[in-house]
Amino acid sequence: MPDGVSDCRRREHGNMLGEQNGEQCGVFGVFGCPEAARVTYHGLYALQHRGQESSGIAVSDGTEIRGHRGMGLVNSVFGREEVLAGLPGCVAIGHNRYSTTGSSVLANAQPILVNCRVGQIAAAHNGNLTNAAQLREQMELDGSIFSSTTDTEALVHLIARSRRETRDTMILDALSRVRGAYSVLFLTADALYGARDPRGVRPLLLGKAGDAWLLSSETCAFDLVGARMEREIAPGEMVRIDASGVLSLSIPVFERDVRPAHCVFEFIYFSRPDSYVFGANVDKVRRQLGRQLAREHPARGADLVMGVPDSSTTAALGFAEESGIRYDIGLIRNHYVGRTFIQPVQAGRDFGVRVKFNPVKGVLKGKSVVVVDDSIVRGTTMKKLIGMLRLAEPREIHLRVSSPPIICPCFYGIDMPTKGELIASSRKVEEIREYVGVDTLGYLSIDGMLSAVPPPREHFCAACFSGQYPIPLDRASKGC
Repeated sequence: MPDGVSDCRRREHGNMLGEQNGEQCGVFGVFGCPEAARVTYHGLYALQHRGQESSGIAVSDGTEIRGHRGMGLVNSVFGREEVLAGLPGCVAIGHNRYSTTGSSVLANAQPILVNCRVGQIAAAHNGNLTNAAQLREQMELDGSIFSSTTDTEALVHLIARSRRETRDTMILDALSRVRGAYSVLFLTADALYGARDPRGVRPLLLGKAGDAWLLSSETCAFDLVGARMEREIAPGEMVRIDASGVLSLSIPVFERDVRPAHCVFEFIYFSRPDSYVFGANVDKVRRQLGRQLAREHPARGADLVMGVPDSSTTAALGFAEESGIRYDIGLIRNHYVGRTFIQPVQAGRDFGVRVKFNPVKGVLKGKSVVVVDDSIVRGTTMKKLIGMLRLAEPREIHLRVSSPPIICPCFYGIDMPTKGELIASSRKVEEIREYVGVDTLGYLSIDGMLSAVPPPREHFCAACFSGQYPIPLDRASKGC
């Protein structure tokens, strides 16, 4: 995978929302391209790090929308030529799913395709709707039937039930009724829509390649298909792309304070380092996180700095640059291990760490080593990783984390466990140090983290580190 989303780390994060069913995913769309399905396939390939459970594409030929979804990685779902050949059309949307909750089953794969009074609509969503449980309960009482457990289906039901007259106003009406985080794409027979929630929690960008327009969770997908970034979709904006061009519309907002709340974890962990999101290059921010970490928690006398591949590599380089300690490769990652190789039982998880990573004994033996990682969630994977590094016989291990302690769950689309499962919610730093088995441990401060993001820092959500949630939670959510 392109950017450090190892399956053993994913499984450590676990589930946290009970009855809510959100997504931390990747979305991609294209309008005005004769090979829309193929371009979308390539875009999803670039966004594979954002979701590995399922993949799907919906395509319109101008009169009818066809779709194909499957469990597994993009290549396993769309790797056969006949699959893409069966999806003709010039407009398409695609989705890579990693569920924050709910079952990993085909029924929850996206895009979701429905028929309503304005025709077919397909939807692909990244994020969590915090009032989805309430909306779903009310619609079920009114007789609505659901075929999945995703937030996205509740949103599509709202569109179908809207009494507004036009397709545009029906979609805007539905979006005005949901709360939480969403970067969502809609496909109709003749148009592509993209929308971000009023706080812009998840990224969504607009690109162009020749006469074709594109929408993507990250710019790395534009790079792969030869497109250039035009701009970010603004918080609270919906764009409609059709034969007449790009039309910008505002989503109705009924709250007084809708200050942006971009997810800082996109910079820390999710987005690829070669992407541009939230007004900055991810690589640049991660290097600055590493530099700030070195200022706050130096490791004087250490022989080398190493990162935990791949999401921590850039922060480790920043730490090395700031500290003057040489960077070296202390862990080799196996990039050819599929999800089915790691089982959701403890024995499988233990083996998963060993099969994913192997220490370089010739680099580590007898050395004082600084290990830089992006985050510690439960701490179980880190404990196993440090135990494996000890087998390479380093003299010392100094663990540095390029984010603050995670003390609260996220309700906006990050796969993170309940508060009780978060090691930093109940243990002090020294206790965590003893548990994972390192000589010293240092976390980046919240102020230090926010100093690395593009200003204004007040426009970023750091709720998982502070417990201060910018978007109200419904009764089904368990606050910090």
